Amino acid sequence: MEWEEIPVFPYPELPEAPELPGPILDAPKADIPTYKPLVVPPNTLRAPPGIEGINSEANDEETKDTNPSVTPTTPYVPPEAQIIEVPFTDIEVPMPTTTIMTTAATTAFISVGATLIGQSLFKHLVTIFKPIIKTAWSKLKKKQPEKNPKTS
Repeated sequence: MEWEEIPVFPYPELPEAPELPGPILDAPKADIPTYKPLVVPPNTLRAPPGIEGINSEANDEETKDTNPSVTPTTPYVPPEAQIIEVPFTDIEVPMPTTTIMTTAATTAFISVGATLIGQSLFKHLVTIFKPIIKTAWSKLKKKQPEKNPKTS
């Protein structure tokens, strides 16, 4: 089947877009931060061999005096603490007194034991009461009348 004329389908005519005024605000501008780089020479900076700087003797004496003597600081260990050496190393570890260790171990033992006993007791009670609660719930549901009886 051939067409004699191409069909023209109706289409809605849309109105022209309204003229909107230009933007009132200018585009924002930012000041880019700048800085002057600070050049700090290292402490070990010295003149090359054969060249003497200004006050080179004074600088050498000052650098020798300014090097602090490095002494390792030991942490505070209470006098009642026992010191235990770790085998095959040079490390010494302070250990609390026997009284403190006994108290901590006893507390940990009791708390873990109470947790395990409480958990097993709870599981046992759940297995006992679950069928009782189910039967009681089903009996209560049977006794209650239906709120919205279905009509056909």
